Amino acid sequence: METYETYIENRSAEVVANILNCLIHQTNYLLDQLIRKLEKDFLAEGSLRGRMTRARLATRAKQKGRA
Repeated sequence: METYETYIENRSAEVVANILNCLIHQTNYLLDQLIRKLEKDFLAEGSLRGRMTRARLATRAKQKGRA
């Protein structure tokens, strides 16, 4: 909130409410974008657990290849 303090400190309650409403909408938009990207990554690469398992198995395979 301190980041936006200069924008709201000397404003009327109505203006502050509008500023906060805009910030809420911007946050929602960014969260929607993040969710879309995470969904796309999940469909392309699988779950985090699946990627971790593949990485672990690949590391084990490399280690066995060196031994």
